[in-house]
Amino acid sequence: MKIRSFIYPSKKADRYLQKIINRAEEFPKKIEKEVKKIGDKVKKEGDKALVEYTYKFDGVLFKPREFKVGKEEIEKAYKNISSELLSAIKLAIEKVKKFHLKCLPQSWFMDEDSEIVLGQMIKPVEIAGLYIPGGKGGETPLISTAIMTAVPAKIAGVEKIVMVSPPRKDKSLNSALLVAANEAGVDEIYKIGGPWSIFGLAYGTETLPKVDIICGPGNIYVTIAKRLVSSFVGIDIVAGPSEVLIIADETANPEFITWDLLAQAEHDPMSLAILITTSKKIAIEVKKLIPQALKKGFRSEIAKEALLKRGSIIIVKDLNTAFLLANLIAPEHLEIMIKDPMEYLPLVKNAGAVFLGAYTPEAMGDYIAGPNHVLPTMGFARFTSSLSAEKFLKKINFLKYSPSALKKEAKKVIILAETENLLSHAEAVRIRLKK
Repeated sequence: MKIRSFIYPSKKADRYLQKIINRAEEFPKKIEKEVKKIGDKVKKEGDKALVEYTYKFDGVLFKPREFKVGKEEIEKAYKNISSELLSAIKLAIEKVKKFHLKCLPQSWFMDEDSEIVLGQMIKPVEIAGLYIPGGKGGETPLISTAIMTAVPAKIAGVEKIVMVSPPRKDKSLNSALLVAANEAGVDEIYKIGGPWSIFGLAYGTETLPKVDIICGPGNIYVTIAKRLVSSFVGIDIVAGPSEVLIIADETANPEFITWDLLAQAEHDPMSLAILITTSKKIAIEVKKLIPQALKKGFRSEIAKEALLKRGSIIIVKDLNTAFLLANLIAPEHLEIMIKDPMEYLPLVKNAGAVFLGAYTPEAMGDYIAGPNHVLPTMGFARFTSSLSAEKFLKKINFLKYSPSALKKEAKKVIILAETENLLSHAEAVRIRLKK
């Protein structure tokens, strides 16, 4: 296969870039209608609907009491995984915890002359719901996502953390997923997937608790379900297909670039994988290496389709232009493979996460480095950030006035209230001046 390539600026490059920059399109109305129908049924019928949809789409027939993972299942899961995998899970949790603790906001207050006290309390949500994709048939769940969602919730102090994930045909969940969830602090685990699980968490059923926020990525049906419930329950982000944009100069390693592009392309046929380089030599080498790498067969059909649909190599005149385009695209993952990446880091305005230097592949961030891998896609890095402990927190403002402080500022409040014709507001202040 041949990945498309452009020299920028050019009309062809402009047409391609406009499509990529405006990639946050509306979801198909037909699919949204189907998902809404599922939501209405779950809201009305509760567990009965969860049982019906799990059987219809996952081919597994549960009784409602069977959805919840028991203590024995978790204990058995530990016996089913290697000590090496358990060690990797624990290290990932430790590093994610260490990073996210640094991001934790604190309550504060300020005292103005002992007359006015202002402040902000930081409080966690009470119940958080986590959605973990299961892969085909529930066989390849994203255990790293269980860590990336549960650890920040735990750090935030969430009272109850509930996880859902699609079941396998034998009514079980992957052992590594169960261990990772348990180690990360998940309190309840349910063998339910798909959009019906999102609605179940949002509305609450006889079995699933009603949660305050739902976090975690999923397919288009899960994403639409999250968007539909976002008016009355918190969500992390509306996620699209995975993305990587690599900025490279003549010092970059073409093999590193090739495999980093494929590492994102293998996620989804609609994944976005772009190389922007100042070197024609690098562009030619990568274009040559991609077909050779695809022959290894690592999810090559998915990767090939993604590269053909949305992948590209863009040659620019200088690094300033490369960063200009990167900021316009606002990618989920931005890799900077240039001679001095730290020097150019301040030029980054829009990116979910930035990976600096030749030996920082995006895969490190996916699993073990510490920063969260639940990141904004579809250009949403222009206005939002990665998942963090802060997402599970609420900021509650508080204020206290003494009688003299109220008297000092009352006239200003009264005139503002009367200007807005909110006369009871004004009177609520005025009456206190008479006491």
